[in-house]
Amino acid sequence: MSKHHSHDALVLSPFENTTFMRLFSAQITSLVGSGFTQVALALLAFDLMGLQAAVILGFVWSSRVLASVIFAPIFGGLVHRLPRKAWLIGLDLSRAIVVFSLFWVTDVWLLCALIFSINILSAGFTPVFQAILPDVFEGEAQYTRALGYSRIAYELERILSPALAGAALLLLSYNYLFLFNALSFVVSAIILAMTPFPITVVGERLGGIWHNISYGVNAYLRTPRLQGLLALQLVVAATGALVIINTVAYVQGDLGLTEQATVWVMAASGVGAMLSARLTPWLLENHINDRPLVLLAAVLMILPLIPLCFTKPDVIILAILWAIIGFASSIILTTSGRLITRSCHKADRSAFFSANFALSHLMWLLCYPLAGWLGTYGLSAAALGFTVVGVLGLGLAVWRWPADDVENLKHHHPELDHLHPHYHDEHHQHHHQGWEGKEPHVHPHYHPEIQHSHRFVIDEHHSQWPRH
Repeated sequence: MSKHHSHDALVLSPFENTTFMRLFSAQITSLVGSGFTQVALALLAFDLMGLQAAVILGFVWSSRVLASVIFAPIFGGLVHRLPRKAWLIGLDLSRAIVVFSLFWVTDVWLLCALIFSINILSAGFTPVFQAILPDVFEGEAQYTRALGYSRIAYELERILSPALAGAALLLLSYNYLFLFNALSFVVSAIILAMTPFPITVVGERLGGIWHNISYGVNAYLRTPRLQGLLALQLVVAATGALVIINTVAYVQGDLGLTEQATVWVMAASGVGAMLSARLTPWLLENHINDRPLVLLAAVLMILPLIPLCFTKPDVIILAILWAIIGFASSIILTTSGRLITRSCHKADRSAFFSANFALSHLMWLLCYPLAGWLGTYGLSAAALGFTVVGVLGLGLAVWRWPADDVENLKHHHPELDHLHPHYHDEHHQHHHQGWEGKEPHVHPHYHPEIQHSHRFVIDEHHSQWPRH
């Protein structure tokens, strides 16, 4: 039996896939470089603003979220018309140029402009990169393991980058960290250039610019399981904002401990997240369905907030509570890729992943200032407020995401004459005269009235989820 399991593990390892190996290497390279820049930005902000550096750092966080909310749907809606490989390489090289420019910045306004530019470029890169991963694998189990490793890479960077940057600062000025980040983006672009990308599937979308920009968000919000996922993203943002915004005031203010204690407590959340990212694929492979798993994770995220409402824990207990929150949030973030992939066609994945990127960042945009405001009344008040927000998000997820979430749904189509790019599938069984060209092709065609059942997703032929 053990041999069988080890053979399965070997077959299912995503690192056997050359494309994933190179994509993962590119991800690691750019993540480490970005982590260096986060440290260097804090030091540059202090040089420019002194004790008011928090103003710039607040802008850094806010601009990242705003750029994601505003620009990710724009890029995600239009990128299906562009070669994905060239798009990602171009964005990597563009980020390298902008980050390299930070080396010489001496004005606050220029710093803010460059930071916002980097975040706009990242909003075009990250969701498109995420949308490529499911194309790389044939089986869902292997893809799920790849999601877990990608999550581990993100959390490991969050923990280790400050330490690596600190070691580099023993030998170099902080400005050189910007140079390292620029080089990391160049290396990432080179790796992507050497990577064999999956063949792009041409979609059936036509329409104008606005139709394509709004398509991903509209389709996402009309899909019940993704409505549930978005509600769970609210729980992730609520508990995550509490950890990010309120830890330092409690550890260094209420408990009177050092900056190092704050770093270790924050790191506990990342350690919990990494353990979860390793465990989640195993749970999903062993016949635990996505919905009950992520709902249980949401409950597990909310539970650590309850004792905080009534007690003032010491630093060890706080680190354990933060680790639980990190563990549970990573289950949802790791599983989200499966849910998005299951909810759209291959050609529409960039639009759906970009919609998720934008809408999940919108949840953070709501929770960051709320954490700051509630934090002025103390950690207990913030925990109570976010317990309410978390329970609300969990309730919305249970309500909007049906328990009998089946993929094949019976639905009705009225008769229709229209024109759009199409393949010959269950919706296109018409005759041709020979001039129409190879698929997907565009010509006027007729759909008779029909009622049938198949894997249902929101697309050009299915604008509303069927009631059942």
